[in-house]
Amino acid sequence: MVGKVSIRKLSGKDEFTRLIDIQRVVWKHPDLDLTPVHQFCISSFMGGLVLGAFVEEELAGFVYSFPAIYKGKFCHHSHLLAVLPQFQGYGLGKKLKWAQRREVLKLGLDLITWTYDPMQSRNANLNFHTLGVICRNYLSDFYGETPQLRLGPGIPTDRLLVEWPIKSARVQRKAEEKEEKSLDLSFLPKALEGYRAEDGSYQPGQPNLKLAAPVFLAETVRDVRALQPTPGIIASWQAALRQVLTHYFNRGYAIVDFIFGEQCYYLLKKMPAGKSS
Repeated sequence: MVGKVSIRKLSGKDEFTRLIDIQRVVWKHPDLDLTPVHQFCISSFMGGLVLGAFVEEELAGFVYSFPAIYKGKFCHHSHLLAVLPQFQGYGLGKKLKWAQRREVLKLGLDLITWTYDPMQSRNANLNFHTLGVICRNYLSDFYGETPQLRLGPGIPTDRLLVEWPIKSARVQRKAEEKEEKSLDLSFLPKALEGYRAEDGSYQPGQPNLKLAAPVFLAETVRDVRALQPTPGIIASWQAALRQVLTHYFNRGYAIVDFIFGEQCYYLLKKMPAGKSS
């Protein structure tokens, strides 16, 4: 267990400078790819939010967002969320996101967006199942030639752009940690499902692009880090998932939940444009 946790706004060059070391430790990026102090300074001055999570007196992590316009609507875009390794596993990332929601609500906004790698299952579980985001936008190789953002050599920097409708009833239930009605997954069709290959590896099957069900599943890997010695398998799963998600997003489906377990699935649902739950 960690000690007493408090979350507050960060401000000024001295506090923002501490975020450089956190970025280095968490992501191991070269300085060229770090968000600099001057960006935090001007962004916070112009309506951005930089929130720090403190354990006792030690800065353990932060979340950073800035004003944005998405589909003609003012919102905040959350660009960075980092927790130092020794403080991970204690829910600090979740606390930072709920604090971010409270602050953005005070600004009179009702939407926060961010991007993340769809192959990162733990992030997917936090985003969809814990926080209640939805997604209907797949961004292929969005960040381009940035090796530190790739899952392996030559693997595109694909991202999902998620929407967090922070005033919605579903997100409010998540904030209050109310139990949601469980869904029987056994009967749901699958647009993507893995299989055990002859060499023992777990590979993606052929995508099913002919589903018309209102709700269905698409499998993804449980731990992409464990697959880093075999980038070809990562690339195969990424390509299959990209094909499925882009196909069904174009047909009015959205990701509305994530199932994390021995096998991991995105849950997609037919959703009219503009609807958030």
